[in-house]
Amino acid sequence: MTTINACLFDLDGVLVDTAKYHFIAWKQLAEELGFTFTEEDNERLKGVSRMASLDILLEIGGVKLDEETKLELASKKNAWYVDYISKMDDSEILPGALEFVKELKSQGIKVALGSASKNAMLILNNTGLTPYFDAIIDGTKTQSAKPDPEVFLLGAQELGLTPAECVVFEDAEAGVEAAIRAGMRSVGIGSTTTLGRANLVVPSLADFSFNRLKEL
Repeated sequence: MTTINACLFDLDGVLVDTAKYHFIAWKQLAEELGFTFTEEDNERLKGVSRMASLDILLEIGGVKLDEETKLELASKKNAWYVDYISKMDDSEILPGALEFVKELKSQGIKVALGSASKNAMLILNNTGLTPYFDAIIDGTKTQSAKPDPEVFLLGAQELGLTPAECVVFEDAEAGVEAAIRAGMRSVGIGSTTTLGRANLVVPSLADFSFNRLKEL
């Protein structure tokens, strides 16, 4: 088995808890459109791009809109979301995440971000995580959303490594699928019910350490 030389992290739900802000903003939009959007509905949006998320939301509400209106609504939701995350600080880094990233750096393992978020830099800067990354691939650098492997392949490329040397940490089914398509090993953060295709599944990064990479 190829030696692991890099760890690539999704952002939302893996390193920081921004998922709650996405949910609040989508729920606000649904209410404005006259229907209810639940936390269960929100599970369908994990790891999905903004416009695809809006399509799912409208399908749930049975609402049909033209493309121009949809773009306006996506911008409105994003403005609400950005307002929420602008107030974030390092207290919103998920348990064990910073400790694990520091441990990787001390062991000479490269660290990269692989996120669909176009607001990743704002979040990383507000939480103080930016300096820990050797490469940052976010929604401003990619054309295709997960499960397309583009974001992770670009990360490996920027690190100068092969996909086989990389491990992906993901909390979404689409992200685990993207890692598989990229030819990378993966650790699911969450439940085996949805992340069963990952090589290993743990409840959070607080349950993971450098030594456990050997299990992959």
